[in-house]
Amino acid sequence: MVPAAKEHDAISLAGYTDLDGRPGFKMALQEVDGTWYMYVAHFWHSGWTVLDVTDPTDPEQLTHIEGPENTLTLQVQVADGTMITSLEKPREGWGLVDGPTMDPNDPYEEGAYIWDVESDPTDPELLGQYRTGGHGTHRNFYTGGRYAYMASVAEEYTGRLLDVVDISDPTSPESVSKWWWPGQGPDDDEEPTETYYFHGPAYVDGKRAYLSYGSVGAIILDISDPTDPTFRSRLNFGDLGSWLGTHSAIPIPDTELLAVNGEAIYEDTPLEHDTGEPLNFVYLVDVSDNGPTGFDGQTFQGPRIVSSVPFPTPSKAVPSNTYYEQPGRFGPHNQHHYRGEAVRLKTNDYLIMTFFNAGLRIFDISNPLAPFEAGYYVPEDPEKRIGTSRPASGLVSQLEDVVVDSRGYIYCTDPQQGLFVFESCLLDEECD
Repeated sequence: MVPAAKEHDAISLAGYTDLDGRPGFKMALQEVDGTWYMYVAHFWHSGWTVLDVTDPTDPEQLTHIEGPENTLTLQVQVADGTMITSLEKPREGWGLVDGPTMDPNDPYEEGAYIWDVESDPTDPELLGQYRTGGHGTHRNFYTGGRYAYMASVAEEYTGRLLDVVDISDPTSPESVSKWWWPGQGPDDDEEPTETYYFHGPAYVDGKRAYLSYGSVGAIILDISDPTDPTFRSRLNFGDLGSWLGTHSAIPIPDTELLAVNGEAIYEDTPLEHDTGEPLNFVYLVDVSDNGPTGFDGQTFQGPRIVSSVPFPTPSKAVPSNTYYEQPGRFGPHNQHHYRGEAVRLKTNDYLIMTFFNAGLRIFDISNPLAPFEAGYYVPEDPEKRIGTSRPASGLVSQLEDVVVDSRGYIYCTDPQQGLFVFESCLLDEECD
């Protein structure tokens, strides 16, 4: 059964699949000889699914690949006929309602698998595995070529750090450099002070890498030499948002702006001091001068916030004054990433994001000083629970990831419901 809309404006449902009851999370795309392939990583379930989305109104499942037992396989990247999938330590109590529960104390795989998806896009061939020696990798970045930029929990380090991995020989990938915040290294004089380190990705754009570095903030590195990343600047968001801090720092194409956001973690309101968290943020940040942060006379050096997007409120179709009144998490999560790929939509007019129980939101940022909400879609609530956690406070739709293809189709995952395909008159410039 196809879920209906709870509320929507300027966005409509184009297609849907329940992924055979497997909870979807991160997505990647490639187009080969006119066929569009989607690769979906799963939540609470180890493995990946390959779909044909040439006709987005009727996604067709082609292959499902079971992953290693007791292992999180949340992230997937595809470029240049290569697929990179993350492997990481499981979290306590995660699993499927009708399947095994993961246990972080039991054996698991870690690092990342490297696959060939060029020879047969429908049947990935495992070529090799990168191992961190620690808890694995989370939110990685790969757009083709020699280097993959991984968010790794490496042996003897505290928290995640940037790990640049040479995959030119995918059967024997090798770390060529690591970059970390002072206090994370085993030989650092400083003591770790942050609540959370590198979330990832390290979004690479030219000679810069933009890092969403948890409670440290947004970091800009010079990666002219990927074997020797060097610090350029930092924007610290202090105690804003959840303990996780900065979740994403994504460049807006053909501008000198970043869209930076936190991630809502807790399922209560900011007014509940014991069970809630401060309001999470979504900012547009000017990075045109990424020199050292500080004041020099009247000139501010370094990244600076120029505006924030408005936080969603329910429409009249929903009997709530705020999304906090509904079960589940409310706040920002994932943005659409262009990543310089022909298969993905390139836009600097719109910021396209998921907001958990507030669904999919599209913000008009054509004037970066005055962003406004231009469209939204919130699916109706699931009829049954698939995963054992999230949301904990009640069963409600929570859109997690978003990818927009260059044809303008918007793909969103809801771990309890599957994969939604949307279309928007905003992207076609046909809204009334």
